Amino acid sequence: MLILILGVALWAAAHLFKRLAPEKRAALGDKGKGYVTLATVASIVLMTVGYKMADGAAFWGRSPALVGINNLLMLVAVYCFAASGMKTALARKLRHPMLIGFKIWALAHLLVNGDVESFVLFGGLMAWAVFQMIKINRAEPEWVRPAPAPMKKEIMAFAGTVLVFGVIALIHGFVGPSVFG
Repeated sequence: MLILILGVALWAAAHLFKRLAPEKRAALGDKGKGYVTLATVASIVLMTVGYKMADGAAFWGRSPALVGINNLLMLVAVYCFAASGMKTALARKLRHPMLIGFKIWALAHLLVNGDVESFVLFGGLMAWAVFQMIKINRAEPEWVRPAPAPMKKEIMAFAGTVLVFGVIALIHGFVGPSVFG
């Protein structure tokens, strides 16, 4: 469990570095991007290895209903990521579509995985996303909504969501349980 906790902590530290120590991050310049990327990759490796090694109490397990809810929430989460990148109508309504998508991803996985290691991994990452949103909102209280995007971008975001979800489902089947139960 320690490796999993270290992975979640390293993820949070890497992503919060800019917000918690802006002077130090700015002093690193472009080299800092490399350090953050390295820390992020290391955190993903630690979280993956730690999650697979962890053995905690289970409070509930997968069920067809929870798997279905998880998949619907995952489609919404992936769309939030697409909306963020494409600046779709959703990105004009939500200030942090990517972080909201991340929180939906974490919630979806908490619903379908009722064990302690999932609480640590997905609950910890959800807590990071909430904290990150709070820090951004305090640092930048004024939000400028993106300009409206053409309808083509809306269609591309929707198509990209379905495609990316399919790729995620395929990869997930190799590294974990099938997303379709």
